[in-house]
Amino acid sequence: MDNLPKIWFLRHGQTEWNAEGRIQGRLNSDLTAQGRADAGKQAALIAPFVAEVRAGAGGIYVSPQGRAQETARIALSGQDYAVDERLAEINTGDWEGKLRSEIPRADTDIDTYTAAPGGEGLAGLAGRVEAFLAALTGPSIIVSHGILGKVLRARACGLDDAEMKALCNRQGVVYVLENGTEKILA
Repeated sequence: MDNLPKIWFLRHGQTEWNAEGRIQGRLNSDLTAQGRADAGKQAALIAPFVAEVRAGAGGIYVSPQGRAQETARIALSGQDYAVDERLAEINTGDWEGKLRSEIPRADTDIDTYTAAPGGEGLAGLAGRVEAFLAALTGPSIIVSHGILGKVLRARACGLDDAEMKALCNRQGVVYVLENGTEKILA
């Protein structure tokens, strides 16, 4: 997508279900001690940029799901933010709550999650992400999820599907998206 403002993207911290290898999708599990530490690390990384977002008529946007909300409360150190439904994680339909070992695996995490019976699929998720990105008016901080984050980062950087699927999916870092490039603050 062209002419996007600068974006700082934070994936939520590790959850109990991440640690167990469960698919969360639209369901939720709490952050682990590691997840809270991930968010604390993000707090130190993002703090210098909050004023830039506020001064640039941008915004801070967070998924409505509990794990992203908890991460935002820690990582943003009490800053106000807007909750945006378009930032919810991909709906993984019949596979939500199941262990990854219980479902057919595809070549990549995106292929696996988008193949879920009764789920949203890649087209639905990409449509939400593109609508969200098109509405941004200034530099923005976004706290959301892994699969949504890969799609958002790929769209912001103009990557094709193969490049998107190869993106890392780390927690406890901040992805900086600007002028079609990605930089990871760790």
